[in-house]
Amino acid sequence: MSSYQGVHVSDQWLQSQFTQVELRTLKSKFLSARTQQGHVTLSELPPVFSGLKAFSEMFTEDEIKTILEEAHSDMGEEVDFEAFLRAYLTLQDRAIEKSGGTRSSFIKATTTTFHHAINESEKASYVKHINSYLAEDKFLKDFLPIDPATDALFELAKDGVLLCKLINIAVPGTIDERTINTKKVLNPWERNENHTLCLNSAKAIGCTVVNIGTQDLVEGRPHLILGLISQILKIQLLADLNLKKTPQLVELVDNSKDVEELMSLGPEKVLLKWMNFHLKKAGYQKQVTNFSSDLKDGEAYAHLLNALAPEYSTPETLETEDPTERANKVLEMAEKLDCKRYLTPKDIVEGSANLNLTFVAQIFQHRNGLTTDKKPSTFAEMMTDDAETSREERCFRFWINSLGIDSYVNNIFEDVRNGWVLLEVMEKISPGSVNWKHANKPPIKMPFKQVENCNQIVQIGKELNLSLVNVAGNDIVAGNKKLIIAFLWQLMRFNMLQLLKNLRSHSHVKEITDADILNWANRKVKKAGRTSQMESFKDKSLSNGRFFLELLSAVEPRVVNWGLVTKGETEEDKKMNATYIISVARKLGCSVFLLPEDVMQVNQKMMLTLTASIMYWSLQKHEADGDGGDILDELFEPTEGEGTAPSGETPEEAAPSGETTEEAVDDSVSESPNAEE
Repeated sequence: MSSYQGVHVSDQWLQSQFTQVELRTLKSKFLSARTQQGHVTLSELPPVFSGLKAFSEMFTEDEIKTILEEAHSDMGEEVDFEAFLRAYLTLQDRAIEKSGGTRSSFIKATTTTFHHAINESEKASYVKHINSYLAEDKFLKDFLPIDPATDALFELAKDGVLLCKLINIAVPGTIDERTINTKKVLNPWERNENHTLCLNSAKAIGCTVVNIGTQDLVEGRPHLILGLISQILKIQLLADLNLKKTPQLVELVDNSKDVEELMSLGPEKVLLKWMNFHLKKAGYQKQVTNFSSDLKDGEAYAHLLNALAPEYSTPETLETEDPTERANKVLEMAEKLDCKRYLTPKDIVEGSANLNLTFVAQIFQHRNGLTTDKKPSTFAEMMTDDAETSREERCFRFWINSLGIDSYVNNIFEDVRNGWVLLEVMEKISPGSVNWKHANKPPIKMPFKQVENCNQIVQIGKELNLSLVNVAGNDIVAGNKKLIIAFLWQLMRFNMLQLLKNLRSHSHVKEITDADILNWANRKVKKAGRTSQMESFKDKSLSNGRFFLELLSAVEPRVVNWGLVTKGETEEDKKMNATYIISVARKLGCSVFLLPEDVMQVNQKMMLTLTASIMYWSLQKHEADGDGGDILDELFEPTEGEGTAPSGETPEEAAPSGETTEEAVDDSVSESPNAEE
């Protein structure tokens, strides 16, 4: 569960006065001030505002205090975020008056702004892709084809349907399309729902959307929309560049050590490795290290296609001295392999990295030139994980990538072994916990440096009260899959509980436990007049999905269309409900990374994260409405006849796998053979 969402303000006029970038910055300042004291009063705002670039050169702290005193009779008054924004606007008006300018000139002068140039070639390429793949879509066909010479792409993206459909093209089944609002004219609420569904689904397939909010998409900001489309297309085109999808890639390496390295590479680097593999076999002397300058002259493309498709090879392609003419011949040859022409000779000659990447990926998809021998490979068998482990690895990988850390994780089991990624994660979920002076940044050639990083991880984990009995840094370096999955689950759960705790930090109540989350969900459903209850997060009755749909309906009645819900009696019906649950939760605003199979098979870890995500959204909404404290206390106060866990369970029994709520769900965390005595 990620803490990031677009910043929304209930007062639409107030919302319209700020961009998402401004709102996110101001919300961060507000939360920082509130975290220190538990609340914010008007008297505490002058030092906050004087630290903002917009006012630091215009007013002193005393002048800001005077302005606020003139506008408010009681400086001891507690303020919420909306009052904070209104105070900001009061100062902004005085600053405009003082400077003799306008609001737009004031913003331009007091904020760091960048002109985001749009790459017209990339835009044209993405439009061709959209026109090709979505031409027969029942809803979008009325708006296609898009003219790449206009801004029609950005206008069409404003209602969110296009981006949701692209996500489903990239990773089929990610979004239950029954949840997309597809009326010809959408109201602001419906548009926001589509964009929320889009962003949460994009995170769930591996896109980085930390700096994009729903309002950015509503406004059709070109550079952000193109950036998101670029990520979605890359995920689609690079989907097969891993050993699980294409085991024949083992042909690129010579031994098991090289296979481990191949497994740790991102798809773009695998694509370069594949390209160089064929170029070397074809006698090409140069090494291609990027998708821009190394491909400008078209020679690498000519050698690659001659090797992969000799039946279409012509000597003129290599003999041509003009790079533009050679690039044109390369594209003509690729078209014979059914590669769509999404780039021009000019794009190749100018070294457009994104477009060259998509072109090479297309060549790989249509003619990878690897052996078709399907005999089991010893190396490929190294990729064999049970289905649940694979799903959990995927979940934790996308969760980490959604946090906004600098590193990007391609393979959990390989990428965490040097410790750096986990240190970044721990710093993100527990700021200030990492001693960076004692951290070793990749590339790390000496194994003991990796162990140093991982030892610090274990130490921080213990300080956070994670269950790490008999666990040492060596276990992470060794790539113990069972232990890594269990440890990542504890980190994800810790983050989840911290987010919930931070919403109610001012209420001075006990720590939230798994049993509290369970009781909250049951209470919500019961208060909504429904009869479903869950005994624990491993309750097999959850497999039909009905309880979670009732919970979602309880926190937001309009979000579930009961006409689409099945009884969940057959496997097909269960899958339909599970798919619907996930999309409805994302549409509501929950950041979840589970798959329908997790619901159908009642994966207790994923059931907890799903419930907690819904709870976080609900409580966040109450807090935004200004009734957070009282409602939170009420929610966690047992009603008459209700214990701390349902059906007589203790909190320990309600927790996943029956372990205490302070422990991991996997016994492997306390069974490490490499632990220090």
